[in-house]
Amino acid sequence: MPILAQTTGSIRGVVKTSDGNSAAFVNVSLKETRKGTITAEDGTYQLKSINPGMYTLQVTFVGLQTQEKTVTVLSGQTTTTDFTLAESASQLSEVEVTGNNQVVTLGKASIAPLDLPQMSGVVSNVVITNQQASRLGDVLKNVSGVSLTQQRGGVAETFSARGYSIGIAGAGGNIFKNGVISNTMGFPEASTLESVEVLKGSSALLYGNVSGGLIINMVTKKPKFDFGGQVSMRVGSFGLYKPIVDVYGPIAKNLAFRVVGTYESANSYRDVVKTDRLYVNPSLLYKLGQKTTILLQGDYLKSNLTPDNGIGSLNQNQDAIIPDVPRSRFINTNWAYNNVDQTSGSLNIDHAFNSNWKLNVIASAQGTNVTAYGAGVPNNNVAPNGDWTRSLSRTVTSEDDYTGQVNLNGKFNTGSIGHQLLVGGDVVGIVSLSNSYTINYGAGKTSYDKINILNPNLYEARTDIPTATATTQTKSPSVRNGFYVQDLISLSGKFKVLAGLRWSQQKTVQTTVLNLLTQAETRGPAETKTDAAFSPKVALMYQPTRNTSFFGSYSNNFTINNGVDIYGQILKPSIVDQFEAGVKNELLNGRLTANVGVYHIVNSDLAQMAPTKADGTPNTDANVKEFTGQTTSDGLEVDFTGTLSKNLYFITGYGYNYMRFTNTSLVRGSSIEGERLTNNPAHTANATIFYTFDLPQLRGLKLGASAFYTGNRFGGNNNTYGQTPEFSRLIPLTGFTTIDLSAGYTFRKVSVLTKVSNITNELNYLIHDRYSIMPIPPRQFTATLSYLF
Repeated sequence: MPILAQTTGSIRGVVKTSDGNSAAFVNVSLKETRKGTITAEDGTYQLKSINPGMYTLQVTFVGLQTQEKTVTVLSGQTTTTDFTLAESASQLSEVEVTGNNQVVTLGKASIAPLDLPQMSGVVSNVVITNQQASRLGDVLKNVSGVSLTQQRGGVAETFSARGYSIGIAGAGGNIFKNGVISNTMGFPEASTLESVEVLKGSSALLYGNVSGGLIINMVTKKPKFDFGGQVSMRVGSFGLYKPIVDVYGPIAKNLAFRVVGTYESANSYRDVVKTDRLYVNPSLLYKLGQKTTILLQGDYLKSNLTPDNGIGSLNQNQDAIIPDVPRSRFINTNWAYNNVDQTSGSLNIDHAFNSNWKLNVIASAQGTNVTAYGAGVPNNNVAPNGDWTRSLSRTVTSEDDYTGQVNLNGKFNTGSIGHQLLVGGDVVGIVSLSNSYTINYGAGKTSYDKINILNPNLYEARTDIPTATATTQTKSPSVRNGFYVQDLISLSGKFKVLAGLRWSQQKTVQTTVLNLLTQAETRGPAETKTDAAFSPKVALMYQPTRNTSFFGSYSNNFTINNGVDIYGQILKPSIVDQFEAGVKNELLNGRLTANVGVYHIVNSDLAQMAPTKADGTPNTDANVKEFTGQTTSDGLEVDFTGTLSKNLYFITGYGYNYMRFTNTSLVRGSSIEGERLTNNPAHTANATIFYTFDLPQLRGLKLGASAFYTGNRFGGNNNTYGQTPEFSRLIPLTGFTTIDLSAGYTFRKVSVLTKVSNITNELNYLIHDRYSIMPIPPRQFTATLSYLF
């Protein structure tokens, strides 16, 4: 008799919460095998290609008890098994807190955390809400190795990770919203986000010319087909007043909406400084049949801030000294302003051809307009006695960002080898406009006034606003595009390889300068420049158990260099090589994650100012450079997070970094060998814990604490060739720790949450270059009253 081949079966079902709502993103797996999946938004799941037999089906979710059912799989048949969780939808949301065991959507391929050969993190809305965070910097303090190192004029944040600075915008920007590049002038609104995702190390394979430190993705809240929402009122020290509204629900059977918005009005611990902000984020979700979803999102931010360059610095024999003045001392003009209007919109289409092949298409646009006026920066021009002759700076800029992405994801086998394939392409266009002004200070005057930053009563400050006339407008376009392919190859149950390659091209178009007085148009001195590079990535993973993964990887990214060589030729990009290794662990069914990673990053083509010209004469032009020396960044990152129950979670992290100049002995006259780069703390650490009581006499009471440490670092500027050798451009800064304590209470649908931040009233500084020396906020109180419906 012929032997009939055994066919496989499948399991499908629905997971719901105790109140009948769909339980999305719950883990469903077979206990006896490594086969598993997560539930879709409507709570459904399906496991295919299962050999006939009896199995134990598990349903797990971070912080919840595991549920199990015995199922029998028959050849060629589908077994239906449904689950009902003991928790309601709101309780389920409460325990979605820790991030390292969640898929980072910024990775484009939905790779499971243990299969991702680089350190990553997710800070969820529950953490953002419990910490009452309003700024992106408040959120990123929860990610190991990331620190807020600068505040540019009090109107934007800059971060440090793995030795690299993470800027606010531009073609090399590292901050994204819903997977597309985002300008963050005026501070993005963090209190209304669903989560913030971080991919550490090089992500050039996926996003092209981005910094090797990390990339950040802000994920906005999405529509739901269950009606609900929340209204909150937040108040706090220095006149903080901030209502927050979040409403979602169905419009039709296949159409849902969500509207999130907030208004903020506040003074500051800094004299004169005020904040007035409005943010609205509407979205629509349409289900076009069973396989296609269309998500339309938009947001609008109006951010009116007082520009604040901090307390200034005294220049004693070219050394910058932090002045001994009150934390509140304000040195800009009393009428200074910085107003940002920002509008963005995106269209996201997801189509599933089947359970293995999916297509994602994204189109987005963002417009950012900034108008500002006030005193220029006190950069190296404050006398040792505190005298500062102030000039004014008038700014009108705009930036339009356009993004298109196509990503095809597929899973298939070639024999016994499994593949998770990503193929895609993207294009990013950025057009910047910037006006230049002449300022009428008055008859015979070449500056605005003189003040003394140590003694404000020494001189009488002017209060009038001089006329500023726009003279020229500069248009600076750039376009970057790329194509990439990546494959996660499962050689066996324990060995996997991730390999990928991207080709990127970046075109910086020659600037156009329009004379606004004569309407004559000229071209900028730098011609159109096109750079291209390949960015490979290869990684090997060994997973001895389904809960542990060891990985080692190599990748690179490229950075665009400004300037020319000694022969007048445009500089080529620098290729930055990165090596990373680590181990990831998911314990207690994902309730605990313990991850450790080390990295080694080398920029062997460091462009520095050339000491001589081509004819051998001394060079004094900082735009003329040569490739000499390198930078090296070595470091360690540790994450240990846990959600031990729906009542208790904690987040801890530690980062060490040593980013310095290396092999600079080739630079004639150089004295910077081994010098740490500025704004890079040697050590950072974070720890947060929250506990909610459910004992009858204490039910609803919530207590929490957070501590954040930023280690020793340098502010100011790094030393360079040709400077006076006995003076240093560095500003040494000591480490500091801030501690926040929180307490709250929930009764049915009403909750109140309070926080005292920086409870020890620690004083330290964030420094941008040598002028924006900003004292950190003092002890403050914040409270939020919320109603859930």
